Amino acid sequence: MKGGMAEKICLITGATSGIGRATAMGLANMGASVVMVGRDRGRGEAVMAEIKEKNGNASVDLMLADLSSQQEIRRLADEFKEAYPRLDVLINNAGVIRSERITTQDGLETTFAVNHLAYSLLTKLLLDVLKASAPSRIVNVASGDHTNGTIDFDDLQGEKRYKGPKAYSQSKLATVLFTYELARRLEGTGISANCLHPGGRIPVRTNFGSGVSGVFGIMVRALRPVMISPEKGAETSIYLASSPEVEGLSGRYFVKKAEARLLVPRR
Repeated sequence: MKGGMAEKICLITGATSGIGRATAMGLANMGASVVMVGRDRGRGEAVMAEIKEKNGNASVDLMLADLSSQQEIRRLADEFKEAYPRLDVLINNAGVIRSERITTQDGLETTFAVNHLAYSLLTKLLLDVLKASAPSRIVNVASGDHTNGTIDFDDLQGEKRYKGPKAYSQSKLATVLFTYELARRLEGTGISANCLHPGGRIPVRTNFGSGVSGVFGIMVRALRPVMISPEKGAETSIYLASSPEVEGLSGRYFVKKAEARLLVPRR
């Protein structure tokens, strides 16, 4: 086990599968105390046990929360603060895409609720502990698909016309814009905020989008044999969470562990 993140506490959402699981594995291997957030206890405990066994790092914890629920996000933040004295890295990684419009228990469109609102609410609720732990880092997993998005303020929840890919692109554009503005507001606090595209030109091979139907679902399944591994997809998240090279950098967008031009479409 490497010691580059020893004594650092990292909270990772969507950490029980895909990129989040690989991120948790990588940071635990570097010696970090990793707090995984997932929805399913059985799967979460299995992944937690696997990470501990492979890395010899006993400082891996699991917290359960459905991030489509704002009440559960608030409970998660409270439980984290009760259990941990500090937070060095917050990685907002959880994400969804839906073929059909589904609303959460709060009456919000699910893709926007999980991919953007959960990020912003959890970050806001943990800002006090992040400030007290500074220098600390916020890492938001976005997507290169943000370039296909627009923020439709006249139909933000997709009530008039819903398309899964459109809702996803909008949510990821919101993540990028949120990160950019968050970094501006956090200037001078010692907290950095950056976002990333986890893949490159080739998507990451995870369960994400596996249940999506229609043309987008066909495209996902067709590309699956050539997709990059979750471990490869997690490299930039791990880099932004741990590397001394990005200490103090904020409000940036990264691809393949390198700062990339932030392409924000015009409305």
